[in-house]
Amino acid sequence: MGLFSEIKEDFDNVYRNDPAIRSKFEFIFNYPGVWAIAWYRLAHRLHRANWKITARLIMGISQFFSNIDIHPAARIGRRVFIDHGIGVVIGETTIIEDDVVIYQGVTLGGVSLTEGKRHPTVRKGAVIGAGSKILGNIVIGEYAKVGANSVVVREVPDGSTAIGIPAHVIEKGRDKDQFSHNKLPDINKELFEYLIKRVAVLEHILMKDNQELLDEDLKLEQIYDSFLKAIKT
Repeated sequence: MGLFSEIKEDFDNVYRNDPAIRSKFEFIFNYPGVWAIAWYRLAHRLHRANWKITARLIMGISQFFSNIDIHPAARIGRRVFIDHGIGVVIGETTIIEDDVVIYQGVTLGGVSLTEGKRHPTVRKGAVIGAGSKILGNIVIGEYAKVGANSVVVREVPDGSTAIGIPAHVIEKGRDKDQFSHNKLPDINKELFEYLIKRVAVLEHILMKDNQELLDEDLKLEQIYDSFLKAIKT
């Protein structure tokens, strides 16, 4: 596919991913992520042709206007959508496959100063939530989700959801709704609820030997075991 065909596809992709857009005029002022990708397409070709200084200059100008830092050597697939985009950083050896959605404040960064692959690989259809940091040469699987403000330092399997600092995989299996961020569980809230109920049960047991309460305690123990398995995955 040619350069201008790829850029046109990126522009058309906005209508597929953002129901807020109402006119082509909005492209100019409201979609820095689209423009950053468009300039990246040109800079990447120049970088591959060994015009590396020119490529870095183009992306430096793009960063000034869009506040999005993309290294021209990164490999970005088709129909990648950076929504809002302010503060996004994409490192040199990053690989992003087709149909990935990235929200504002995301960092795809490295944790090593050595040469070679040191940035993440994001597979097809993944969604990277706002403010999340994905660090190192790890893989975010196909159609995986990373919750907002998560810090990911381990691989996320295909179709899984990862949240937290550091991020843990808390759900496996692809959700049909690619953007169902509202369905991400609050594991801290669930743990606190468990602890409160656990203390209440233990208090009642100390007060009275009640079989019903003992059965409830056993159920809570099973919930706790499931929770521990989820965060260790």
